Amino acid sequence: MTGRTGPAGPRGDGRGRAGVLLAVLLATLLPALLLTATAAHAAGQSAADPKPAVTLSKKQAGKGGEVTVKGSGWPAGTLLMMLICGRSTPARGVIGGTNSCANADGRAVTTDSKGAFTKKLPVAEPPEPCPCVVHVATVTGEQALADAVFVVAGHPVAALPEQSGDGKLAVLASSRLEGDSGILTWFGAPASRRLVLTVGNLGSAAVKNPVFEVGTAHGVYAPQWEERQWRGTIEPGRKARVELPVELTPGAHGDYQISLKYGSKVLAEQPWGVGRPWGVTLFWILLCLVVPAAVFRIGMAIVDKVRPRPARASARSRRRPGRLAEVTARLPRLRRAPEPPVSPAPATGANTPAAALPWFTPDSAPSEHRPTTKGHS
Repeated sequence: MTGRTGPAGPRGDGRGRAGVLLAVLLATLLPALLLTATAAHAAGQSAADPKPAVTLSKKQAGKGGEVTVKGSGWPAGTLLMMLICGRSTPARGVIGGTNSCANADGRAVTTDSKGAFTKKLPVAEPPEPCPCVVHVATVTGEQALADAVFVVAGHPVAALPEQSGDGKLAVLASSRLEGDSGILTWFGAPASRRLVLTVGNLGSAAVKNPVFEVGTAHGVYAPQWEERQWRGTIEPGRKARVELPVELTPGAHGDYQISLKYGSKVLAEQPWGVGRPWGVTLFWILLCLVVPAAVFRIGMAIVDKVRPRPARASARSRRRPGRLAEVTARLPRLRRAPEPPVSPAPATGANTPAAALPWFTPDSAPSEHRPTTKGHS
């Protein structure tokens, strides 16, 4: 018994040490294997979903020229907008939003099935001074953008506004839209609200007069960004209530998405449902009823002026007797012979015989059937 157990003890200790070494080895290699697998997955995902990129055929051109823009890594079948923007760099983006771009000379392009495109863009001077970029952003679908440095020859150049140090702003409370629409909004006036949120400075430096960007998106369209500056200073570790005005275009209605961006980070998003301006619809309905009625009345007035009236004929007939009366009055008047006076007959009674006239005899009395002539007695 003792001889068997003697050698079994060292053999069992060797197996235990081997198990411990194997466990330590696995514990050491397992994180490395996991990191390698994660990196491979990230590399495969990044290869599957490349980042949107833009290249230019030339880096500088004057107003009136053209530059060919090529893109890759964009979503397939997506509508893009290409603009030349001032006061912009690829690192800081387009400061001031599309208000700093030559919007009238922009071009739209749709990516192919591989997410690539090629399009010529006319060179125009943006409303803001350079540094300038060719800004490409999605119009529909998921938001994506890319900038390429471009120099507009002959356009003024100015320094970019200074950044506010190492301050970092974060939203501490949920954002909301405050305000009501007036009666004029019912008739197509632009709807306006105030985007209210509480932000805190998580950085090590104070943020003075931060410049935010407010984006307005309608339906599937990408947001249109506009610059909004908040006046004030946020010290490190402090928070502040920020109110920024938001205004839509006249007559806008439907579902909108309001976004707030500071730098390249989107801080908040807030939905906004805008009712239809029924006053405009009522106005057009009344206009469609009033205008035809007014045209009809004007037409009837014109017809009444043009056509001959019966009153004119009656006036002519009234004028003719007047003229005949004037002519008749000018002619010499003929005098008519006066009628002999009629003497009243004497009253006769029943028994009183009729008196015979002295100058008539019974035989010479006039007969009823023969004419009589007057004579002298």
